[in-house]
Amino acid sequence: MKQKNNLIPALTGIILLLVFVILLENISSLIPNLPQVFQPTSPLFTVLKKAAVYSLVAVSMNLLNGFTGLFSLGQAGFMLLGAYTYAILTVPSDMKDQVYYLFGGCAFDFSLVDFFRSIFGAGGFGGAVALVLACLTALILAGCVAGLFAYLIGFPVLRLKSDYLAIATLGFAEILRAIFQWQKLGPITNGANMIKGFPTFSDFNITDSSGNVILRLSTFVPFLLTTICIVLIVCLINSSYGRAFKSIRDDEIASEAMGIGLFKHKTMSFVISSFFAGVGGGMFAMYVANAQAKAFTSTMTYEILLIVVIGGIGSVSGSIIATFLYVACSEWWLRFLDSEMYIGGFKVPLLRNGFRMVVFSVVIMVIVLFFSQGIMGDRELDLKAITGYLTGKKRAKAKEKVPAGKEGDK
Repeated sequence: MKQKNNLIPALTGIILLLVFVILLENISSLIPNLPQVFQPTSPLFTVLKKAAVYSLVAVSMNLLNGFTGLFSLGQAGFMLLGAYTYAILTVPSDMKDQVYYLFGGCAFDFSLVDFFRSIFGAGGFGGAVALVLACLTALILAGCVAGLFAYLIGFPVLRLKSDYLAIATLGFAEILRAIFQWQKLGPITNGANMIKGFPTFSDFNITDSSGNVILRLSTFVPFLLTTICIVLIVCLINSSYGRAFKSIRDDEIASEAMGIGLFKHKTMSFVISSFFAGVGGGMFAMYVANAQAKAFTSTMTYEILLIVVIGGIGSVSGSIIATFLYVACSEWWLRFLDSEMYIGGFKVPLLRNGFRMVVFSVVIMVIVLFFSQGIMGDRELDLKAITGYLTGKKRAKAKEKVPAGKEGDK
């Protein structure tokens, strides 16, 4: 009964969030003359899309680092695998010659988009079904490829401890990035060039016969995909496997004495974390509308790790909150610091290109110093209380009064 009581508020909160995202994305077409921030091209929706993608990757890293106690820095490498798998599988066949023009075409002449279009049709409702199935299949396969590589490298690297594991996984990510830019693999990976032409989040917008957008879903789709994946991760954390992960994190010797297979559960956590990182990589390719190895540097891994630390190691909701704050600050709120500004004819000192990152670094240092356990620590948001407040149940309860004369009866 307790699990049911917790499940209903969680589902209600998720549904309310997704409905809010759809309304927010389409509010400019419903209500004219709104401020620029509500327009589809505003930084708000850029932040929401990127934060949705990064949230999934941050939670997947937290599953490994925070809940299992394995310090891995290979997240960018698994995202790279996911991004390229998604891109290669979804570029339509008639676009491959344009994308791979330097290599005389693509050696992998198959497209999930064409495959499902041949079954459901290329236009109308059938075309929409084909697009959805192609993207979902490609994202799942992107996660599977990342998980397969994690399983293969897990045998040697998971026997290492702490810093050694971090260095090994970081080296793996850097090696992958170099290999995917190798010109010999150009017919498959397009070498150092980017792969384009595959379906992105914008392709999910519903248009009329003239091509005008009547319902925008380019922000809703990443939120929906991320929500589904994070719910699966939370279910895993709350299962017997999740409890085994936490036990390994707290004390490996005691866990082994209780009959928990250390290597088996470490491998499982590593593979599952990498699977969702691969899905996040595919979604990142959809967000930036291209796949290119040079984007998946160690800096990206450090960003994800920083988000996990700021949110709280061992807190899923903390990782999500920290992701949106981090992306909003770096991509939107502090952008004005990169531009020169004059007040009354006097130039404001220090404001120039790159100063934003200086201020951003100071802000991060302050957060880490004063919130040593992160924003949430190892706690989670009380979705039941939040949902109750939003739906008015708590407000209604607060207004209820005990009838006169009943106090004495107690």
